[in-house]
Parts: sequence; structure tokens; C-alpha cells
Amino acid sequence: MSKVRFLGLDVHADTIAAAVAEPNGEVRQLGIIPNRLESIRKLVNKLQPVGSLRACYEAGPTGYVLYWQLTALGVKCEVIAPSLVPTKAGDRVKTDRRDAVKLARSHRSGDLTAVWVPDAEHEALRDLVRAREDAKQDQLRARQRLGKFLLRHGKRPESTMKVWTGKYMEWLKSKVHFEIAALEATFLDYVHEVTHQAERIEDLEKAIDAAIAAAPAQIRAVIEALQALRGVAKITAVTIVAEVGSFSRFENPRSLMGYSGMVSSEFTTGNQVRRGKITKTGNAHLRRVVGEAAWAYQRRPWVGGFLRKRQQGLDQEVKDIAWKAQTRLHSRYTKLTGRGKNKNQTVVAVGRELLGFIWAIATRTEAKFQKQAA
Repeated sequence: MSKVRFLGLDVHADTIAAAVAEPNGEVRQLGIIPNRLESIRKLVNKLQPVGSLRACYEAGPTGYVLYWQLTALGVKCEVIAPSLVPTKAGDRVKTDRRDAVKLARSHRSGDLTAVWVPDAEHEALRDLVRAREDAKQDQLRARQRLGKFLLRHGKRPESTMKVWTGKYMEWLKSKVHFEIAALEATFLDYVHEVTHQAERIEDLEKAIDAAIAAAPAQIRAVIEALQALRGVAKITAVTIVAEVGSFSRFENPRSLMGYSGMVSSEFTTGNQVRRGKITKTGNAHLRRVVGEAAWAYQRRPWVGGFLRKRQQGLDQEVKDIAWKAQTRLHSRYTKLTGRGKNKNQTVVAVGRELLGFIWAIATRTEAKFQKQAA
């Protein structure tokens, strides 16, 4: 008879509710402890031997700190996808203790789905990339506020110029002024915020360059190889790698597509097969950058100056996959738009197939390094 015990943890910022599922079928609550390393260590010591313990908790805002703490104490731990935890339709009572019991029972029965847990270095890279993404969103909001402010007060350049260029910013600082002190103060604050966000993005991109240079050789190689694809420049490539981690953990491209949430939802019953909108149940950051990259395939296949520069020094096999992606995805875009498909729907379909080419390049690059290591 198995002697493995399953520990369910409902984790919050300050507290952890714990329950254990015993091998004989009993599931008992262990109470609520502070979310502190010393309290976690005491709980693990009470449940000796550690080798027979299997812990789990739901992924959430507390991150992976508890996972690393339990692993350091010798406990095998899994972080569970919250949206895939089984629930009873008629259950209307939800407490931390009951959630811990449910996790322990479901873990014992094998009904939980674990998520991939990055190591500390990989999570640091992902946080840095997401910080740049936040800065870009803040920059967009700052520009919109300034643009609408100028529009309300009728301030426009005398000659046609592209907004937010160096020339446009020079016009703002030298030609735009307000007689009323309150308006002048508002204008200067908006301009300062736009300038600050641009400097913030520049600093973060320098930090990303330094992080890439300090990353393991395999990660650097995958980032460089992905840039062979049209629409996938450095920031897009490093975002994809930071969000996905190891591509080899996906058995096939379809699994990666499902992880991105770009696959169609399905409502099938009997002989009727109905497919709807994309699920959006995957990684939103990955879905966003791949969707942006997919717009590049509306143009005819071509290896221009910037793309040719990114492909220098790469394996011919990677270049061949990238060229195949250009020809196939452009053809796909043309056919779908020719059939009257909405452009946004077309780009989603192209982005989904682009993930297949991303998987092909990344797994080949990873396999090359694994072979060298062996």
C-alpha cells in the first residue's frame, strides 16, 4: 500500500491553510499557519518523513516563493493551474480550510494540472521583460493624455510632422506655451511624463541587453534563432523565451498553441461540431507578442536589410524554416482575407501557425545544445 501523503495548501499573503490526504483515505485539516519560512519548516517537520510528502498549491500573486522553500526542505511540490481545479456546481461554501482540503483530495486522485515553474534567473528575466511591457503601456497613456490636452486647446504644428518624433518633441518644447499659469503647469507635467517614460523604456531595454548577455548559452541561442523569423525582433524573441521557458516541454506545436490560448473554443455534441472564439486561457503576454508579429506576414515574402542582418551567422536549417514561415503564412493571410475574413481573425489564425514555426526553431536549437551536453 502506498504511504505517500498529499499536502494541500491554500496560500495567501499572510496565511497558509493546510490539509493532508492520508494513504488510508482520510483527509484532515492541519489549521492555518503564518506565511513565514519558520512556520512552513515546523509544518514540514510535523509531517515527517519528508520523502513521502507531496505538496501542492494554486498559482497566484504570491508567486513561486513557497515552491522554492518547500523544495529546499526536500518536499516535492507542484504549483497548480487554478482554472483547472475541479469544482462542484452545487458547492456554494468557500473557505481557506475547505480549499486546502479540496486541493489535498484532488492531488491524491490525480485530478490537478501542474504549471511549469521557472528558476530564479528565468523568472528575473520574465519580470524584466514584463516591466518593459508595463512601461510601454504607461508611455501610451502619457502620450494620449498629452495629445488630448493639446487637441482640447487647439495646439497643432503649423507644418505636417509625425507625432512623437524628435522633431515633434522639439516643437512641443519650443513652440507650445500657455498664458494661463495653470495650463502651463499642466502642459509641462504632461511633457515631463512623456519624456520620463521614453527614458524609462530606454533604461529597461539596456537592462534586457545585459540580461541576455548574462543568460545561459542555450537561452541566448534560442533568442538569436527566433529572430530569423519575420516580425520577431530582439524584444519579441526575448519575450517569447521568457514567457515559454523550455520549448522542449511541449510535445508538439499544438500544445504550445494551446498554452498561448490562441486555439478555438469548441462546443461539440453528437454529430454537431461547433467552434467559437479563441479560448484566451493561456499566457496573455505570449499571445500579445505573437499576434503583433503576425501582422508582418501581410506583406509578400522578402528578406530585407534588418531581417538579413538578424539572420547572419544562423544555421541554414533555421533560415529555411523562417523562409517557409514567410511563404506559408503570407499565403494563409492572403487566402483568409480573400475569403472575406476579418483582419483581426486572420491575424489570430496566422499567429497560431506562427507558433508552430517558433516551436520548430526553438526545439531544434535546444536539442542541439542537449546533444552537445551529452
